[in-house]
Amino acid sequence: MGQRLIALGHEDADLTIAAAIESSGHPRIGEDAGDVAGAGNIGCALAADLPTGVAAVIDFSVPEAAMKILANCVNQKTPIVIATTGFEDSDQSQIRAASEQIPVVWAPSMSLAVNIAFKLAATSAAALKSHSSGVDVEIIERHHRYKEDSPSGTALKFGQTITDIMGQTKTAHGREGRPGVRPQDEIAFHAVRTGDNPGEHNIVFGLLGETLEITVKATNRDCYALGALSAAKFVAKQPPGLYSMFDVLGLE
Repeated sequence: MGQRLIALGHEDADLTIAAAIESSGHPRIGEDAGDVAGAGNIGCALAADLPTGVAAVIDFSVPEAAMKILANCVNQKTPIVIATTGFEDSDQSQIRAASEQIPVVWAPSMSLAVNIAFKLAATSAAALKSHSSGVDVEIIERHHRYKEDSPSGTALKFGQTITDIMGQTKTAHGREGRPGVRPQDEIAFHAVRTGDNPGEHNIVFGLLGETLEITVKATNRDCYALGALSAAKFVAKQPPGLYSMFDVLGLE
């Protein structure tokens, strides 16, 4: 993701890549970030520390690194886009607290298609909430073998969006053995990890006699990078607060 952010950000006439941050032990620290990303020399070296004076930061990393970057942004009063997932409750509390001091865009997915699918899922949940035969909701997500958190942050966001409307109180993560008849107040998640899949989500609303499915698929990582770059342009102009991709894309 970092490489695609560098390459696509460098192509955007409205943006200048001011810094490219990696862990201090990365073997290519000090090299030009554009060369590392395959975009040619851009005059910005890969570094371990965030410099001062940048307009906005995009974090696409892991929770531990994200929290360190967030702390630096708070200290420097720098707007930030948080695209990392897998945060613990304590981390989430810190993100919310940080948004009282700096503008923060925080979203489980930077994809335009995924965020439109969030809206479709909410609309479907509201329309089916009182269906007489009941509605079974299952969320199946697929990602590459290297993804560390499961279910994905995007899948959990779909689930939260739906349960906030429909009121399911039980959660299942896959099934085995003889779990018995499916409870009506259950929502289920199924995580598939395979190859280099950049991300798929399938939200199934199962009714008696018919099924509604919302499916969104990424064919490469550019959709996430382009969304994050749009979020950076947005957050750089905002007052302190907690924003989502709905705000960035005008989907509210």
